[in-house]
Amino acid sequence: MFERRNIKRIYLNATRKTKDFLLSDKSREFFVFLFFFLVAGGFWLLQTLNNDYEAEFSIPVRLRGVPNNTVITSEPASELHIKVKDKGTVLLNYMLGKSFYPVTLDFSDYKGKGNHVRVYASQFEKKVLGQLNVSTHLLSMKPDTLEYIYATGASKLVPVRLSGTVGAGRQYYLSDTVFTPDSVLAYAPAGVLDTITAAYTQQVKQENISDTLRRQVSLLTPKGVKFVPASVGMMLPVDIYTEKTVEVPLQGVGFPAGKVLRAFPSKVQVTFQVGLSRFRQVNADDFHIDISYEELLRLGSDKYTVKLKNLPEGVSQVRFNPEQVDFLIEQISPSYDR
Repeated sequence: MFERRNIKRIYLNATRKTKDFLLSDKSREFFVFLFFFLVAGGFWLLQTLNNDYEAEFSIPVRLRGVPNNTVITSEPASELHIKVKDKGTVLLNYMLGKSFYPVTLDFSDYKGKGNHVRVYASQFEKKVLGQLNVSTHLLSMKPDTLEYIYATGASKLVPVRLSGTVGAGRQYYLSDTVFTPDSVLAYAPAGVLDTITAAYTQQVKQENISDTLRRQVSLLTPKGVKFVPASVGMMLPVDIYTEKTVEVPLQGVGFPAGKVLRAFPSKVQVTFQVGLSRFRQVNADDFHIDISYEELLRLGSDKYTVKLKNLPEGVSQVRFNPEQVDFLIEQISPSYDR
């Protein structure tokens, strides 16, 4: 670490060398050269800027005076891109010192011309030229037509639907798809509104999800349609699979009086996968192994392959132990029930 004396000595040496350089002949030659270089550069720049050039600029577009009961379902372009030609000095002024005022469209000026309004270049070109120097030539404008679509009071509530592909990682599954809100208001001209049955999200692609996913997604908006709100919250709850085994009795159904089913064994173990959140909710009472009398008569065998008619919600990958049971249809006498 430098001591204070060393720092002072270094500072004094640097100051002395700098002073010696500035007072030397080489220093004077350098500054003279720099002065003439800057003067020459200035003349070159002025000469260059005096030539004609082309440049592109953007002018904002605004729509004003929209009534409260009117919804703009398709907005006009937010900017006009103009291409102009003039001397470099004028173009430099546009770049550095001039702010272009927005081209304003007054809603009332175009009311009564239908729900799809088109404003052509000839109708707003004067508003652009009024902001340019007299010497400036307007070469082109893009877009050359400003258009918007609006709806007055016509709306309906439609459900939100997912568009895209989502998938959970190994040993996980998506238990639901939740949108907040789950429905949005659709505004459109009457002829278009009748064709809208749902609001679809922008394409969502999520693979190997291992934890509950939350994100804000925008809605796809067909031309001439506006959804309120324009985006919704999406939640993809993720659950992990676990395995559970329950013991379920076999029950005969549709047996005539005096006949009963005897199965060996009378109960089977049902092993299945279920989400951890539903592990305690699913039990043996949710499974029904019903064996019909007519089905057994058609078998032509004394072995029955166990199967379920319906799966409880959230249950998958069901296995039975044993997969087959022996059975017989036993004839009983009325006194047997007593």
